[in-house]
Amino acid sequence: MAVEGEIAVAPGFMSLVRTPGARKIALMLGVAAVIAVMAGVLMWSQKPDYRVLFSNFSDRDGGAIVASLQQMNIPYKFAEGGAAILVPAAQVYDARLKLASQGLPKGGSVGFELMENQKLGVSQFLEQVNFQRALEGELARSIQSIAAVQTARVHLALPKASVFVRDQQKPTASVLLNLHAGRTLDQPQVNAIVHLVASSIPDLPARNVTVVDQSGSLISSPDKPAGANVLDPSQLKYVQELQQNIARRVESIITPIAGPGNVRAEATAEVDFSHSEQAAETYKPNQTADVAAIRSQQSSESQNGARTPAAGVPGALSNQPPATATAPLTAAAPLAANALAAPVPTQKDLTVNYEVDKTIRYVQQPMGGVKRLSVAVVVNYKRETDKAGKVTMRPLTDSEKTQITDLVKQAMGYNQERGDSLSVANSPFARIEPEAVADVPLWERPGALDLAITIGKYLVAALVLLYLFFAQLKPMLKTLSNGMAAPVALPDHSGTVAHQQAEAEAVPASAPEAAPSPPRTYQDNLDAARRLAKQDPKVVANVIKEWVGGIE
Repeated sequence: MAVEGEIAVAPGFMSLVRTPGARKIALMLGVAAVIAVMAGVLMWSQKPDYRVLFSNFSDRDGGAIVASLQQMNIPYKFAEGGAAILVPAAQVYDARLKLASQGLPKGGSVGFELMENQKLGVSQFLEQVNFQRALEGELARSIQSIAAVQTARVHLALPKASVFVRDQQKPTASVLLNLHAGRTLDQPQVNAIVHLVASSIPDLPARNVTVVDQSGSLISSPDKPAGANVLDPSQLKYVQELQQNIARRVESIITPIAGPGNVRAEATAEVDFSHSEQAAETYKPNQTADVAAIRSQQSSESQNGARTPAAGVPGALSNQPPATATAPLTAAAPLAANALAAPVPTQKDLTVNYEVDKTIRYVQQPMGGVKRLSVAVVVNYKRETDKAGKVTMRPLTDSEKTQITDLVKQAMGYNQERGDSLSVANSPFARIEPEAVADVPLWERPGALDLAITIGKYLVAALVLLYLFFAQLKPMLKTLSNGMAAPVALPDHSGTVAHQQAEAEAVPASAPEAAPSPPRTYQDNLDAARRLAKQDPKVVANVIKEWVGGIE
C-alpha cells in the first residue's frame, strides 16, 4: 500500500507543477536566466583594454604595487612573464598617481628617506655610511630620469677629512648605466652626467668621474692631453649645420626663379677650430732727420786760448827782458825769424736721441672661423608652355645663369680673397620613376590580426545575443503574456455535482438567456474558484480527487 501511495502522489505533484502559477514562475525564471546570459555576453564583448602600469621593477616593488592595487580594488594582471603589471586603460593614470603618493615604485636604491629612520644610539661611522648610501641613491634616481637610461648605480669614494694632512685626497665617483634596448648616449649627454655627479659632491673634479655602460665600455672621455688632435662631435655637428644652412639659403633664394624641386645645392665648409694667440713687436727702419721725431738733443764745445811758443837761442841773452821800445806803440813788432803760427785746439760734442717706432700687437683668433667655402648648384631646365598647351624644357640663357650666380654668391657669402669656389650647372633633371611597392596581403598587415580578433569577438557576441533573444527570450515572453491573458478552463465533468455548482456560481440566475455573456478572464475564473472553495470546500476536494483519479 505504501508503494501504491507513492506512485499515486507523483502524478499529483506533476499536475501541480503544470498549474498556471507554476508555469508562470518557470517562465519568469527562464526569462531571468536568458537575460543574465545576454548580460554576461555583453560584458564579455566589452571587456576593458589593459595597459602597462609599471614594467621592469624589482620583486620588492612588485609585491608592494600588487598589495596596493588589491587594497584599491583595481583589477590587474601580469604580462611579459611577470615583468609588467597591466591595469584597465581607464585607470592607468589614476593608479599611477595613487601609487606615487605612497612612494611606489621605490626602485632598487634608497635615497634620503634612509635618514628618516635613524635609531637612537647609532654610531658616527654608521651615520656616515647611511649618508653616503642616501647620496648614492639620490644621484642614481637623478640619472635614471634621463630617457635613455633604464637603471643606474653610483659608487662614491669620499676620503675622510683630516686637519693633519696638508694635501687632501680628492673624492672620486663611478657610474654604471644600464641603457634601454636600442638607446645610446652621445658625448654631450655623458658630459652632462659627469658634471651632474661632480656638482653634487664637494671638491669632486669632473676628471675623477668615470661612466661605464652595461657592456663594460668606458663612455666618459678623460681630459684631453695638451696638443692632442681629438675630433669633437660638437665640432662635426657645427660643420654639418653650417653646410646645411648655406645650402638651404641658396635653395630658398633660387627656388622662386627656377620653381619648386628644380634646384639642388650642396656646400662644403672648411672650418678652423684652432685656438691661437699671437703677440708681435715690430721696429720700423731708420728714417731721415727731417721726418724723424727728436726725443732729446745735447751739444757741447770746448776751445783752449792762444800761447806764444818759446823762441830764440837758449842762454842768458834770450832770457833777458826786452829793450826799450824805439818804434811807435801802434807799430807791429816784427816777428822773429824763427817764430811759427800755432793752431788753437777746439772740441765739439753733439748728442741727438730720436724716437724709435715700436708696434706691439696681440691677436687672438676665435674658434670656428671659416677658412674656405665650396658651393655647387644644379638648376633644372626652364619649363615653358606654348599657346597650344605643349610643355617644353629649354636651357637657361647666359643672363639667367649670371643672375643666378650673383644671387648664390650673395647668399653664401662669397669671398674671393678667402679662396671660395662656386659652380652653377644647368642640366635637365632625370625623371625618377616611382618605385613599385607590392601590395601586402590584408592578413599580413600589422594590426590586421588584432582587428580581426576584435571584430570576431563583437560578431560572436551579436550572434549569441540575437539567438538568445529570438529563439529563447521572445517565445518565453510571448508564452507568459498569453498565459496571463487566456482563461483557465476547468476539466469537463458535466456529470459531477461540482461542475454543476461551478456553472451555477459562474452564471448568474438572474441573467437573461438571450443576453450574450461577456468573455471571462483568468482573474474572473480564479475569483470564482476562490469563492467556491470558501463556500463549499467539499466540492473543491471532490474536484481535485476526480483530477487525480482521471490522471491515474
